[in-house]
Amino acid sequence: MEKRMDRWIRDPALSSEGYRRIAWAEARMPVLMRIRERFRRERPLEGVRISACLHVTKETAALVRTLREGGAEVALCASNPLSTQDEVAAALVEDYIRVYAFRGMSEEEYYEAIGRALAIGPEVTVDDGADLTVTVHKLAHGIPSPELNWVRRGLGAEGVEVEGIAGGTEETTTGVIRLKALEREGRLLYPVIAVNDSPTKSLFDNPIGTGQSTIDAILRATGILLAGKRVVVFGYGRVGSGIAARARGMGAEVIVVEVDPVRALNAAMNGYRVCSSLEAARVGDVFITATGNINVIRREHMEVMKDGAVLANAGHYDVEISLKDLRDLSVEVEEVSQHVKRYRTRDGRNLYLLAEGRLVNLVAAEGHPSEVMDLSFSLQALSVEHVVKNRGRLEVKVHDVPAEIDREVAMTKLRTMGIEIDRMTEEQARYVSDWRLGT
Repeated sequence: MEKRMDRWIRDPALSSEGYRRIAWAEARMPVLMRIRERFRRERPLEGVRISACLHVTKETAALVRTLREGGAEVALCASNPLSTQDEVAAALVEDYIRVYAFRGMSEEEYYEAIGRALAIGPEVTVDDGADLTVTVHKLAHGIPSPELNWVRRGLGAEGVEVEGIAGGTEETTTGVIRLKALEREGRLLYPVIAVNDSPTKSLFDNPIGTGQSTIDAILRATGILLAGKRVVVFGYGRVGSGIAARARGMGAEVIVVEVDPVRALNAAMNGYRVCSSLEAARVGDVFITATGNINVIRREHMEVMKDGAVLANAGHYDVEISLKDLRDLSVEVEEVSQHVKRYRTRDGRNLYLLAEGRLVNLVAAEGHPSEVMDLSFSLQALSVEHVVKNRGRLEVKVHDVPAEIDREVAMTKLRTMGIEIDRMTEEQARYVSDWRLGT
């Protein structure tokens, strides 16, 4: 382990492998690379300090290297204790990026790293799950929280000057939910762009990226055959619908559990079996949570599950499967493999938990394919630029990604795929903009 003021990583010697992995990702992220070329010429982020809390993967490396090419000083910490690719972290340090992340961080180390990332005095925050942004707000509002002692250890005596933060961006659903709660309570202190809610992100990253990478992770961790299995998906939102579609594509019988009647109806009309969580618990073989809520799978479900049931979480935090209930029901715990733990219950059944209940696609696999993250991280880069260009002019609230940024990213992606689309004729443009025209 190497721990210094400007870094906290596993092993600097891993950088060569990290560069190879980053090169692989960047070759598949053509939109972000075009943005990087412009950033290199124009330097729109010259001297801007950015604190980022993201999964430290090869795709994230492509983003922070782009921000650095735009002139920014970047400090990066992990948004999940188990998602960091140590070789990528090592390579980024050689690129003069402050990195405070290594795979297998304790809770204490995780929050100290957030403090270290904030110690540069950010002018922009880039977040995935809002842990960094919420930490800033807890410090500013004086809200007591046990993890802040660890944060302060990383921060040192300087603290965080919220007045100096022009704005931020947020990558994921869970984070946007937290930030909108801050806004509702009147406690949000600076504008944040909800990258997660952009159509170019939510239509591709969430269902397609998470859908594929979740199935990939379960297969890597277990090697099970999905064909013929009953796969239960908790939550039929952007993420859950994508997982359900890809599980069905693998030959599984997919069952959906929902609390929202509209989403439940949507799942039913898309041909999925929809039922209560207890009914699903009795018949399922593989259970995948994707709700963003707490204790979705709990004792009452575990008590009726089949021997051999597999439990996985595709939500941001490790709270969707009640680990406390699982431990309380068990008389024996065995590590079957790197990402699989067997819990033997008092009545002799075996339940298998993947990735310690954390984000399975980033713990047991490598997260979203680079081609999908090309869209999300292009939105991130342009949103950061938008915040900097509009410093002091953005209302303090959770903002949508500007429509012109969304269109720019989508059009550029189409061109890199060799796809041309039509434009409306002048007559068509007039027709859809004039209320007088009708039947």
